[in-house]
Amino acid sequence: QVQLVESGGGLVQPGGSLRLSCAASGSILSIYVMGWYRQAPGKQRELVATITRGGSTNYADSVKGRFTISRDNAKNTVYLQMNSLQPEDTAVYYCNANIRRTILAPLDDYWGQGTQVAVSS
Repeated sequence: QVQLVESGGGLVQPGGSLRLSCAASGSILSIYVMGWYRQAPGKQRELVATITRGGSTNYADSVKGRFTISRDNAKNTVYLQMNSLQPEDTAVYYCNANIRRTILAPLDDYWGQGTQVAVSS
């Protein structure tokens, strides 16, 4: 079993900051790409940012310069530092990880349960 547990969501005023964390636990051999996605009410889930095991990052245009993704491979944890938050950033944020559980197992996608981020005055 593999579990992704997110934390750090909440309510913040426009211009404020939040830091999300996502820790993977369970039977894990290696974690490759980790990332954050978000889904606003009535909209499809969209990519926010991803980071490879080696540290290469990719961001959605809408968050470039405001959000920073990072990871701690020793702790199987990915972070999302969100600065200059705006009302349009309001969404449920989901953690995603590409995980190989054993040496013979394929890569599988795992998702966290989601954490709510609300930006409002």
